[in-house]
Order: sequence, then structure tokens, then C-alpha cells
Amino acid sequence: MVASDAERPVAGADVIIGIDSGTSVIKAVAFELNGRQIASASVPNRYASGADGSATQSLSQTWRDCAAALRGLGDKVENLATRTAALAVTAQGDGTWLVGRQDKPVADAWLWLDARAAPTVERLAAGPLGRARFEATGTGLNTCQQGSQMAHMDRRAPELLDHAEVVLHCKDWLYLNLTGVRATDPSEASFTFGNFRTRRYDDTVIEALGLSGRRKLLPEIIDGTMVTHPLAAEAAAETGLKAGTPVSLGYVDMVMTALGAGVCGGEGDVACSIVGSTGVHMRAVPTGAVHLNKEGSGYVITLPVPDLVTQVQTNMATTLNIDWVLGLASDVLKEFGHEAGHGDLVARIDRWLDDSRPGQIVYHPYISEAGERGPFVNANARAGFVGLSVNHRYPSLVRAVLEGLGLAMRDCYAAMGDLPSELRLSGGAARSQGLRGILSAAVHAPVRVSSREEAGAAGCAMMAAVAIGAYPDMDACIADWVTPLLGPAEAPDPALIGVYDGLFPAFGAARRALGPAWDMLAPQRRNTAGASAKMPQGA
Repeated sequence: MVASDAERPVAGADVIIGIDSGTSVIKAVAFELNGRQIASASVPNRYASGADGSATQSLSQTWRDCAAALRGLGDKVENLATRTAALAVTAQGDGTWLVGRQDKPVADAWLWLDARAAPTVERLAAGPLGRARFEATGTGLNTCQQGSQMAHMDRRAPELLDHAEVVLHCKDWLYLNLTGVRATDPSEASFTFGNFRTRRYDDTVIEALGLSGRRKLLPEIIDGTMVTHPLAAEAAAETGLKAGTPVSLGYVDMVMTALGAGVCGGEGDVACSIVGSTGVHMRAVPTGAVHLNKEGSGYVITLPVPDLVTQVQTNMATTLNIDWVLGLASDVLKEFGHEAGHGDLVARIDRWLDDSRPGQIVYHPYISEAGERGPFVNANARAGFVGLSVNHRYPSLVRAVLEGLGLAMRDCYAAMGDLPSELRLSGGAARSQGLRGILSAAVHAPVRVSSREEAGAAGCAMMAAVAIGAYPDMDACIADWVTPLLGPAEAPDPALIGVYDGLFPAFGAARRALGPAWDMLAPQRRNTAGASAKMPQGA
């Protein structure tokens, strides 16, 4: 169902707003109907982390920050309220946002970063319906997901679910505040509780999670390319926009960013990687061509295109590894009274690459406190170097970290089938020519970089553009919004391909062998942390 006549934009409206509520920042971005970005406004996001693995965020504050970002956009775009034809919203995926009576928050949201459900994941993964759940969702179970977190709450803190009337994701919570409608989209619904083939909830999946008794908490599923709801009067007053403006519920941010960056369109087996704090590696395939790996890892996430889904593997940390290795240099310089900003250190990366030999050290980029989830799931996995010698210096470590990112990317794409024929990159780190060369050689594919500044906001705005009839379908929208912004193909260096072909088996062998060591280290870390906390000051 397309927006009704009452919801259609008034004549002369020429702007679509995309909202992207990420883990670190909430953005509101204005686009012309043809996809040209006009302006953006942002508000820093805030969440709290705990020693118990918790990562939580205030629902009320998130909505206030979203409204502030929209008001900020209004300050930059003259007559924004009357010019806005539609707005759309996407946000960080996974996590659990509990809403109770009168649409009030039950508690702070559990974010995708929250690791408290790890024991529940182990229990459920070993259950009799574990493989059936994976076959339906195409998605490996991990601590990030709403299903895992709800199952953990149901056992450890059932009062949270008892007080809830609906369980939402971040973008769903913002959509509720914008429109008054409790809903979710086909992408998060199907990879968490459903079947990617039908894009609906699945009884076997819900049973496998032990949540059959909580099914009433799951919201209606709507597709934002076909259904919109009008901006509520209260939300209009808070955001400065016009009541009745059509609002589209976007898909999860991973596929919105991939859509905006170019995961669809072009010849051959095109793939798209988001090289940000986390690494997201995706390829668009017909529903019937999905490759489900034997490890039961990764995601299958529907696209807002009929019979097309993304296969996804995600690394918990990507540029966080670069931040860590550069932070070592910064800390040492600071000890000697010298300050080096992050930008200064980033600018030296290509020089350090020139001062080091490729393929000498294996680095596993599992630097996140939450471990790893792609292409394997282990909350205890940690980063490390294999193969260090006295001849290695700091430039060798920098190179090894970047090569580790490339090999981890290859590990992810190999778990989805053949390596891609073209790799499209999005994210700030894609601006590094040295890193692009490493990634290209690691996956045997030419690289193209999208110049789209805000791919996630663009992806959901594209859904709104189709919903209000600005384009007849998503393919036509992609032709205007995406394809013209893709840079030229950068071919991989054949010599580096050979180096990384030789290094990759060592990367995989070490990764598999280190599993028991990671698992033994985990309780040791916890015990040591506890002892440190009890140690008297000055001891």
C-alpha cells in the first residue's frame, strides 16, 4: 500500500529527510528528490557500559536527540517543514528496546554491544532446534540480537518483559515517537524471529529461542517502501516539521548503508563492505541463492527489493583496531612530552606501510570486548599477533593490523561462498589508499568507493522516495541515487594477491587453534579484574 492521498506531500515539496541513529551519533540528512545531499545535522549519541558486559541507552534521551537533530537540520535548510515530501528512519540494529503502557520505556535499551546474554547464546545454540532456527533466519545466534537478549531476560530478569507491551529496535522506537505506530520492518523481524524467505515471523524460530510465551510482545511488520504513516502532531511540534508528513520505516542500518553505498546494481557478483568501527560485509543475492554455512554464522537480511536479500558477515571491530595500534604510538609519544593527534598518526599510515614488508605477521582483529561474531561466534575471542620476531618494529605492527582487517574480510566473504567480483566500500577508512589496496588484494576484487557522504540516511530516504511515488521502483531510484556516485574501479596488485593467498591459510589455522586459549583466558581476566578491584589502594 502506497501512502494515501491524505499522506501525499503537497505540491512543491522537494526534500526527503533520512534519519540514521547510529551507536555514536544521530544524524538527520536532507536530500533532493534526485538524491543530491543538501545538508545534515547531528547530535552525539550516549550510552553506558558496565563491567558486567552491559551496554545500555536511554530511550527517552534517544528520542530527544533525534528531535534535536531534526531541529538542527531545520536551522540549515530554509523552509524545511514545507519543503519536506517525506522522512524515513533507520538506526543501529539488534538490541532490545522495551516499551510499556502509554508507550513509555520500561528500562534503558540493551544495545547490540551488550554481552550479558553470552551464556544464554551458548545454551540456545546447543538446543535441539538450533539448526532449524538458523535454516529459517539464515542468521547465527549471538549476544547482539534481540532474540538472545529477550531469552536471557526471560530467565534472569523476567520482570522486564512482564512490564513490556511491545519489544522494539532503535529505529522502531523512533518511528513510534514520530508516528504513534508500534511496528518493525521485515529485515530485523526475519533475521531475529522469522524466515527470510517469507519475511514474516516463524513459530519454530520463536520456539527455538524459548519465547513462545512472549510472542505477543512482537510488533506488526511493515515495509516502508509500501506503507507510510503521517507525522504525529506532537512529533511535529518537537521536530519543527509539518504534521501529516509521510514517514517511512526503514530497514536496519546495515542494509540501508549497503543500499546507499551500492550493494545493488551492476554486473557480476557485487559485494559491499562498510569499513567503520565495525566491519560489515554484504552481498545481494536472490532469496533462492543464499549460501548457509555449516558453522551457522552470519546474517541473511532482506532488502527493500522483492526476492532480494543480503548475505552478511560482520566483524565486531574494524577501525577500532587501527585506533588501538595508533594509540600505542600516541601513548609512547605522550610519555616523552610529545602530542600527536589521531589525524597526524593516520596521515603516516602509508609511510609505515612503505617501511614494512607484506605478509610477515598474522594479526587477528578481534579487539572488541564482545569477542567476534563473523564468520564465527566466540565472545571470548581476542586480538593478537602471531609470528613476531626481534626484527619487527612498529611499522610492521601497523601493516599487520591492516592486513588482519583484509584477511578477516576475506574470511567473512569465503563463508558466504565464492569471493566477489567487485568490492564497493563505504566508511571513513575507505579513504586510505593503502588500506584499499590491502582489502582489494585480500579478496581478489577491484574496489570502487562511493562518494555518498551519508549512505545509511540515503538508503532509508530511498525507501521513502519509492513509497511516495517519486520513483516507480528501487532499481530506478538506484540509477539516480547510487550509481553516479561510484568511483572508478581500482584493480588489486597481483603481487599482493599472491602474498595474501599465502598468508590466509595461516590466518585461518591460527584462528581455529586459538579458540581453547581464548576460552581459558576469559575466566582468568575476570578473576584478575576482581582481585584488582579488591586490592587496597597503593598495594
